[in-house]
Amino acid sequence: MKPLTFTYSVDPMPFKKPLRIAGHIFEGIPAVRLQLTDGVAVGRGEASGVYYTGDTVENICAQLEQARPLLSDGIDRASLRAHLPAGGARNALDAALWDIEAATSGITAWRRAGLRDIQSLLTTFTLSADDPAHMLEQLDSYADARAIKLKLDGNLQADSERIRLVHNRRPDAWFMVDANQGYSVDRLSDLAPVLHEAKVKLVEQPVPRGKEAGLEFIRLGIPLAADESLLDIQEVDQLVGRFQVANIKLDKCGGLTEALELRERARVLGLRTMVGNMAGSSLAAAPAYILGQYCDFVDLDGPSFIRSDLTPSVRYRDGRIELPLSLWGSAS
Repeated sequence: MKPLTFTYSVDPMPFKKPLRIAGHIFEGIPAVRLQLTDGVAVGRGEASGVYYTGDTVENICAQLEQARPLLSDGIDRASLRAHLPAGGARNALDAALWDIEAATSGITAWRRAGLRDIQSLLTTFTLSADDPAHMLEQLDSYADARAIKLKLDGNLQADSERIRLVHNRRPDAWFMVDANQGYSVDRLSDLAPVLHEAKVKLVEQPVPRGKEAGLEFIRLGIPLAADESLLDIQEVDQLVGRFQVANIKLDKCGGLTEALELRERARVLGLRTMVGNMAGSSLAAAPAYILGQYCDFVDLDGPSFIRSDLTPSVRYRDGRIELPLSLWGSAS
């Protein structure tokens, strides 16, 4: 393996509009953008970390600095997993290694991931847990969306009104909600009537991480997806009986390499899978897009939230996301 060096920068990644979820309002989510080289070829990666685990951009940068000696001796993706914990730093480096492998081998990242080609993907578009006027404005801006994800804030009355509003405005759209840990197991049943009334198809992370006990006894009639309750491959087995869908994010599990294994393990366990993102530019969405080719649900609208994306960028058309082949992981 050739010695590798890298440089990186932090982009504050401000949003076009604030995003409100249970317990948080985000004006943006900063990202670390990394460039890796072996002296000839270049690979790129991007990561934002996960706010609820304390994996900030400062933490990512610190871990990257600690990893410099490893890369100076040369490293591959398997060795990287053995030396760095799951999280943003490993995700950025893993993505850059996929990218540089494609450039040096002539084999695209998607072919190396077992795909013959890549297809555009139907993706959800996210609505903030906002007041009705702002929600309607945002909904109208999603005229092409065919799948909607509504953020909830844990207030049963307000959330019920939000759910009805979305359903009444867009009864044609596939519809899911994301509670971001805003409910308890006991209170989840109180939300059930309006969820069924609005034909909600999926409920993401209804309860706090660590307080999932009791979900195995809930008969909601709507699949539950684990997000905060699933960080990496070590945690997927514990979802069985409590969740029906595993939401895989590269910033949580530490990159596409582990994400593909996690998805396969989830499938063996009888779980469906979803790919999500922690906002980010099109560069962050690119490796997740490859994972999305294997997933049942796709939530990759992150680049549409930021004020300024990279060029070339992913394209959103007719409710789908499409990755330009030249963006990342190409063989040229």
